[in-house]
Amino acid sequence: MRLPNNAHVAIVDGENFTVMRNSGTPFEPKLGLSEKPDLAATNFSAGVKHQDPVSQQHGRTDLNELAHGAAAAEWLNAKSIAGEITDILVIADPKTLGEMRRHYHTELEKRLVGEIGKTLSGEPTAKIEQVIANS
Repeated sequence: MRLPNNAHVAIVDGENFTVMRNSGTPFEPKLGLSEKPDLAATNFSAGVKHQDPVSQQHGRTDLNELAHGAAAAEWLNAKSIAGEITDILVIADPKTLGEMRRHYHTELEKRLVGEIGKTLSGEPTAKIEQVIANS
């Protein structure tokens, strides 16, 4: 994947949210920590369609995790609208990514350079860079 220099990379799962920046070239990313936003997962409108009793009973869906994904999307929306983000790559586990997409603002969508549906939270930076380069 081509990741523009100075692009933001949002790494999200149901509990973690990290924003990094690419200081490398488009085909050889070098990521550095930009910030680790503190999100209050308060968007419980997230995942309403996932509230069926069977899913809750079997632990397939955690509303707090979906709310965290929605809150991460809202944070990215605010930064995009404010013009603080020009290029963004979103990396999230498939369930979180699906929930985030439901909350993308058009300004965020304009700035998306890509999405990777994979759990990479807590992975070493070198592995994240490799996944981006190989995508």
